[in-house]
Amino acid sequence: MAATNRSHNEGASQRTYFEHQRELLLNEIATNMENVLQNINRLNRSLEGVIAVGNEFSQVEGLWSTFEGVMAKPEDTPKDETVDAGTTNTSR
Repeated sequence: MAATNRSHNEGASQRTYFEHQRELLLNEIATNMENVLQNINRLNRSLEGVIAVGNEFSQVEGLWSTFEGVMAKPEDTPKDETVDAGTTNTSR
């Protein structure tokens, strides 16, 4: 019976050590998760700032898009064709 009590006491001390280590690990995990949450919130605020700056340039982007559209339209009579039309080919 003394041997049974001794092994029971050893198991209790090991269980206490296990529980202590488990508690330390859980506290460390909780601290790290809190840090992750804070960093995600910081990233979210930074992304919101970037989006806000991007939205401020929407009018400028619209102006450049209009300019690009005007410049991309083909002219009715290109300058090169008017010069070529005035000359005649006599080397037949």
